[in-house]
Amino acid sequence: MEETTAVVDNVAQAAPTGDWMGLLLYCVVVFAIIYIFMVRPNKKRMAEYQKMLDSLQVGNRVLAAGIYGTIKKVNEATIELEIAKGVVVEVSKNAVANVE
Repeated sequence: MEETTAVVDNVAQAAPTGDWMGLLLYCVVVFAIIYIFMVRPNKKRMAEYQKMLDSLQVGNRVLAAGIYGTIKKVNEATIELEIAKGVVVEVSKNAVANVE
């Protein structure tokens, strides 16, 4: 009986005691790496895209939804594109991929 108790005591001493500070530090480092390499560049890219959308003006040639056209009118959330002489379509500003 004493042998069993001694074995149990040895196993209990060998088991980790819950090094939660090391785990917390590991989590902070992982989240910092994710932020530096994924979140921050994406925020920067989205800010540049929003700046491009805000700078849209009548007469700009843009690529929107796979169609090239010239902006004829800029509304709050949409733009009107002339894709051919006399053919005007309305597309969302978010569909604009590029301004030439």
